[in-house]
Amino acid sequence: MTQSTAGRPDEKKGSLVIDFDDNQLLSELFGEHDRHLARLEQELGVLATSRGNELVLTGTRDARKRAEIVVKDLYARLKSGLEVTPGEVDGAIRMANAPKADRERGSGSNSKLQITTRKRVISPRSPTQGTYMQSLLDNELVFGVGPAGTGKTYLAVVVAVSMLLQKKVDRIILSRPAVEAGERLGFLPGDMREKIDPYLRPLYDALYDSLPGEQVMTGLESGEIEVAPLAFMRGRTLANSFVILDEAQNCTPVQMKMFLTRLGENSRMAITGDPSQVDLPLGAKSGLGDALRVLEGVKGVSTVHFTARDVVRHPLVTRIVQAYGADESDLLTPGKYKGGEKS
Repeated sequence: MTQSTAGRPDEKKGSLVIDFDDNQLLSELFGEHDRHLARLEQELGVLATSRGNELVLTGTRDARKRAEIVVKDLYARLKSGLEVTPGEVDGAIRMANAPKADRERGSGSNSKLQITTRKRVISPRSPTQGTYMQSLLDNELVFGVGPAGTGKTYLAVVVAVSMLLQKKVDRIILSRPAVEAGERLGFLPGDMREKIDPYLRPLYDALYDSLPGEQVMTGLESGEIEVAPLAFMRGRTLANSFVILDEAQNCTPVQMKMFLTRLGENSRMAITGDPSQVDLPLGAKSGLGDALRVLEGVKGVSTVHFTARDVVRHPLVTRIVQAYGADESDLLTPGKYKGGEKS
């Protein structure tokens, strides 16, 4: 940890004092109206009091230790010239609050991993995100599997943009299966491109968060960045590319095999999906689950599983994911009620 902070026990039992050597950074560290400190107190169960160039943390030994880790990590981020947003605060808290095994896994090089794009410097906000980002850099084929809001697609796009900027690949190809989730394509206005675009919008959003708008438009026009439905991949060999298949739970095993065999020389693939949100017709088999089974243990293939603990959206989203997960587990338990009637 940086030498610019120091922690020492206070005379009052249950308190820890952290000294800072740059008062100008404290307003950013503490947040507007001390909102970052308020978040620290809410999530870690400590009392955080600022006095001059010091921060006093009061609470249990474990809570103080976790809060100290969060504060020093965020301060080091500011010292390196990066910003501290509410999202970064939540990410640091999530790292500190992770189970011991996950904290130990995240305390290595993954916790310091940073991906640089033209607009932002992105760091992992959970131990699993760190593992996922490193896997995307190290492996030719990576499956990111888990609930919505864990950053699976966003981080894959960020790594793809970084590799494009470093000239490690020549283009980015983003794809999704255009499965109708209760909607009907035929009733949407416009030509086929305009009908398909709403299904690909999350991929565009991640691109615009990583690159200036004009560069995204230029890339789309030149073919350096391609966004297309899964059906458009058939018959192609995708070389020197970073290829991402999003919402992979909505492709069939035949489509998945077709997509995976598009991988060409000097290319990488990221396959993301949530097995609990399959929109395929009732009884249809998901290609994502099938691929995870078939490719388990294959050299060059990495699978990273996200859980509700890795959700980086609004805290309520985490609780929603956990509630649905518990409900689905109950439905599989003999004797539990299903749809108002006992199963």
